[in-house]
Amino acid sequence: MLHIENLTATVAGQTVLRGLDLDIGAGEVHAIMGPNGAGKSTLANVLAGRDGYTATGTVTLDGIDLLERTPEARAAAGLFLAFQYPTEIPGVGNMYFLRAALNAVRRERGLDEIAAVDFLTLAKEHMARLDMDPAFLSRSVNDGFSGGEKKRNEVLQMSLLEPRLAILDEIDSGLDIDALRIVATGVQNLRSPDRAMLIITHYPHLLDFVQPDYVHVLRDGRIVRTGDHHLAHEIETDGFGPAVPPVPVR
Repeated sequence: MLHIENLTATVAGQTVLRGLDLDIGAGEVHAIMGPNGAGKSTLANVLAGRDGYTATGTVTLDGIDLLERTPEARAAAGLFLAFQYPTEIPGVGNMYFLRAALNAVRRERGLDEIAAVDFLTLAKEHMARLDMDPAFLSRSVNDGFSGGEKKRNEVLQMSLLEPRLAILDEIDSGLDIDALRIVATGVQNLRSPDRAMLIITHYPHLLDFVQPDYVHVLRDGRIVRTGDHHLAHEIETDGFGPAVPPVPVR
């Protein structure tokens, strides 16, 4: 599904990713952990196609070259990024925003747009699974939302878009245990044999609820260690270990 080979990425003149390799198969959940500055969010942003990054290497999703695609085309190909800090958009209704996002993807895939009344029914079904009040649809996007509400809104969007690859960039940051449990349950319910997930986190607590198939340690722009879900708790106890010497970019 997702194949990354020798990925390098530079931002503001600084090389952050240094020859990163990673493969994620359909139905798999991978977690990436690492210290601040290791390149975790850079990886997420490069995969999503955010501006400001220069990337080289091979990145394909179902055989599609992502580095040659616009962010919109990447979304249409099935990639979704849940942000660490979801943006507030005052004056833009949540229902309008979510329906517009869904219809944009549907258009790219050659499907008919979904009518407002049908979308409302669909959205309410998905919101019920996330313990979200339908009243959130009438509010501005993330405006005045608590941290947990913002993260649930991200998971709601992911649920509606049904991506092939979901990237969750520190979606657990700033959440208390109750909010974390609700968000994690929503993520867990979206696991599917046809969907891959890449979870980026500092802490193992989210991984207690959404147990990954693989845990990778990212350090100095490359993956230096891989294990099963037990690795996350080893890191919590022992830390990430000593820094590794940088390797030349190939």
